[in-house]
Amino acid sequence: MKEYLYRKSLEGKERLLYENKRKIREALQEGKPIPTELRNEEAELRREIDLEDENTAVPRTHIDDEYAKAAERDPKILITTSRNPSSPLVQFAKELKLVFPNAQQMNRGGQVISEIIETCRAHDFTDVVLVHENRGIPDGLFITHLPFGPTAFFELRNVVTRHDIKDKKAMGTMPQVYPHVILDNFTTKLGERTANILKHLFPVPKPETKRIITFANQSDYISFRHHTYEKHGGPKSIVLEEIGPRFEMRLFKIKLGTLDQTEAQDEWVFKPYMNTAKKQKFIGI
Repeated sequence: MKEYLYRKSLEGKERLLYENKRKIREALQEGKPIPTELRNEEAELRREIDLEDENTAVPRTHIDDEYAKAAERDPKILITTSRNPSSPLVQFAKELKLVFPNAQQMNRGGQVISEIIETCRAHDFTDVVLVHENRGIPDGLFITHLPFGPTAFFELRNVVTRHDIKDKKAMGTMPQVYPHVILDNFTTKLGERTANILKHLFPVPKPETKRIITFANQSDYISFRHHTYEKHGGPKSIVLEEIGPRFEMRLFKIKLGTLDQTEAQDEWVFKPYMNTAKKQKFIGI
């Protein structure tokens, strides 16, 4: 919490410095006199302006820092469950392990969340995915980014695993290639934030990959679908084959720390009274 407050205070100072440099830059470009309140700092500010590049010209926030190094290496994900999981929850966790490339599944046992998070930090995991259940039905998906967060809490609905589908021949085999990820209708600031959390669970695929993961938002319900495709008769005759699992997700909280940090600040929370705002969309239009 102290680290978060310190970084938050730095953001305010960096924003003020950015605004002062912007005023100096505009005055020089337009040939106007330097604002009176900045004349004592003009020489230092002009020196800093000369040293700026595309990475330092705009102030960064704690949100930028969370995924600043995400492109440098592929994600490494640990998948686990709530305690004493039922067999359907264990099966769902096994299928999620196949959905996310470079994922490992761990039986929860008697371990507490803080121990799991600390172990994952020590072994360079980038994310922890925890699935929760209610009476044997998966009803929660928690994604925490390491080492410092954020953590997204999703409600799960209508979970259908590959194991539940009776016609196994109708489902294709589960490929292990890196998938293309489609993020549809994440248009608001909260939607962009949610999409950022989801997309960094997947590494960059090869262009010829025929595996597709889709997160499609409609009325703040995110539909997860998993397909492969074939072009039997050229580019205009694409045949999709669903390979499962499938489920709906609904975001109900994002907090700025990891799953074990109960004192971390909530960035966004879905509250009961929001249900009455039928026309309001929080993630997309």
